Amino acid sequence: MEFVHMQPNCIILAISPANQDIATSDAIKLSREVDPMGERTFGVLTKLDLMDKGTNALDVLEGRSYRLQQPWVGVVNRSQADINRSVDMILARQKEKEYFATSPDYGHLASKMGSEYLAKLLSKHLESVIRARIPSITSLINKTIEELESELDHLGRPVAIDAGAQLYTILDLCRAFDRIFKEHLEGGRPGGDRIYGVFDNQLPAALRKLPLDRHLSMQNVRKVVSEADGYQPHLIAPEQGYRRLIEGALNYFRGPSEATVDAVHFVLKELVRKSMEECQELKRFPTLQSTIAAAANEALERFREDSKKTVIRLVDMEASYLTVEFFRRLPQEVEKGGNPAATTVDRYSEGHFRRIGSNVSSYVNMVLETLKNSVPKAVVYCQVKEAKQSLLNHFYTYIGKKEGKQLVDLLDEDPALMERRLQCAKRLELYKKSRDEIDSVSWV
Repeated sequence: MEFVHMQPNCIILAISPANQDIATSDAIKLSREVDPMGERTFGVLTKLDLMDKGTNALDVLEGRSYRLQQPWVGVVNRSQADINRSVDMILARQKEKEYFATSPDYGHLASKMGSEYLAKLLSKHLESVIRARIPSITSLINKTIEELESELDHLGRPVAIDAGAQLYTILDLCRAFDRIFKEHLEGGRPGGDRIYGVFDNQLPAALRKLPLDRHLSMQNVRKVVSEADGYQPHLIAPEQGYRRLIEGALNYFRGPSEATVDAVHFVLKELVRKSMEECQELKRFPTLQSTIAAAANEALERFREDSKKTVIRLVDMEASYLTVEFFRRLPQEVEKGGNPAATTVDRYSEGHFRRIGSNVSSYVNMVLETLKNSVPKAVVYCQVKEAKQSLLNHFYTYIGKKEGKQLVDLLDEDPALMERRLQCAKRLELYKKSRDEIDSVSWV
């Protein structure tokens, strides 16, 4: 009866022997638990012919003893003697009809008694239940068909045999992956914003951590300027000292610039990985998936190398040519008498070295602000823009040279997915057939 608990559409056939008290019937007791209103319970009384003489089961059959929403039906089955004599069911049904037709107790109920009537009654009820359930059944079937068709679309149709069609499939899958990757970069999906985070947070933070204060400390400025003079003290301004201090400071910018390139590279690699995971169509072809991923990462490595060369050039360009006009605008050193002159009066004073350090710091900060803008521009141009426009260009050239057998190798499906598609297709065919059969029946 546990099954009945879970299936409210089940018809309950509660069979009880007529020669026992109906109140103690196990069948009635169980049916009452799962169908307390008696809406789907059909009572069946057997062994009517074995009741004691002078007794009958009319109180039960006419619903006075135990009332059900559905009618009670009495049946007379083959006796053990009949079974032993191999009396067939046709003869047994005939004897049952005769019993009710000639019975003084049940004759007035004869048309509504017997196994044949019970079968017709159950069939009619089942038909009415089915008719009432048909709309919901049809709706469920149609919904399941839609779900199976959608799943098949996700799983993809079987791979074509023709080499041209296989190449088209590969290129189409590449485009599907590339589209998702671009959506990450352009903001349609999350992740691309991390690149801006590198420019807006990581690069400035790295530049702030540079040991420029130590490089331009009084002690180091004195050391560099003095060494730059050699045996001949400078006359007007320690130009070689300035150059060495500036070049030394600008060399520090190489590290953060290269680190910016690497940080963006790792973001792009992560976006490739995420795009691979999100490209459902590619999951059915593990070999092709890994091949495209390898090609994409190889391309990112090329973009990284080009980007590193470019940002290092930007730093080296700043160190190779100093903006002379910047220094011409600086206040000139003067003699104590107030006349500008080529003097060496205070060239070893603390104030003299402090001014040099301050001037170099101002120039270096100017270059720093320039690089904070130009390094991100170079990285976007060399890495992000290239990844967006030509991530798989080399792969397209590579795949175009492949022969039929090599294309087949790339399109080797995951066996589990192939089995899943097969089962899905079988279920879809079964549900469509069921829908057609239901539609073909007149339920009027």
